[in-house]
Amino acid sequence: MLTFSDTELQEYIKEDLPYFDLTTYLQECKDKKANLKVFTREDIVVSSSKEAARIAELLSCKVNFFVSNRTKLTKGETIIEFEGDYNNVHQAYKLVQVLLEYSCKIATQTNKMLMFIKEVNPSCELLTTRKSFPFSKKFCINSILNGGAMPHRLGLSETILFFKQHREIYSSNKEFYQQINKYKKMAPEKKIIVESSCFDDIKALMQYGVDVIQIDKASLDLIEEVIEYKNRYCYENINILAAGGINISNVQEYAKTGVNGIVTSSLYNCGMADLGTKLTIIE
Repeated sequence: MLTFSDTELQEYIKEDLPYFDLTTYLQECKDKKANLKVFTREDIVVSSSKEAARIAELLSCKVNFFVSNRTKLTKGETIIEFEGDYNNVHQAYKLVQVLLEYSCKIATQTNKMLMFIKEVNPSCELLTTRKSFPFSKKFCINSILNGGAMPHRLGLSETILFFKQHREIYSSNKEFYQQINKYKKMAPEKKIIVESSCFDDIKALMQYGVDVIQIDKASLDLIEEVIEYKNRYCYENINILAAGGINISNVQEYAKTGVNGIVTSSLYNCGMADLGTKLTIIE
């Protein structure tokens, strides 16, 4: 999985703890130690536990244990336990909990969606778009990886994907089609991906040798028609992706069509896992 540096984690800490904890400062508690456990109130896939543990350590707490990423926990089980000075434990408390709540929810929903896909189409993969929350891409990608998905696009620099807006510079679709082979030669290590929702256009893209066709916001009937055409004319090396408006409630319908991948942004907007904490004063 991805690795977060101490500098990155310190920046996250600084957002919530720019100076000191005013609440515990008022308590003037200098001689108490505390133990904190974060547990789950629902079945989850664990994500960002290593980062949560490191945050506790950066705030001078001792981590007793944490559960590895990708572990499936059931309701009531503990994700992480740490202890230390009462003030330090309180500083780490919400930082750790919130990080885990968001990350575990994304990983859990990702895993659930992937399992739905595999039930009806074992050859189909779950892919996530680059539409993560601003300033949170690394966190979101790490969470979906822990859930078993793959990033569809990490950014503009590592994938080639032509949208309809890219075709505006051409006088016709045919002029664009005639450039496909040139682009394949210019970027021999990359796949040429083109988005389309028109059957005639998709057929032409296949005939001109694109590598991947992303069908956006199309009906199931159109996708099934495309898959049937692809199989009939033996375009085995062309992958078909379904995208646009796909979420956990309808993903199986799209997977059943026989597409190679499901592209979604919905996993970044699935809320927070229901986690609880228990703080105990150590005598």
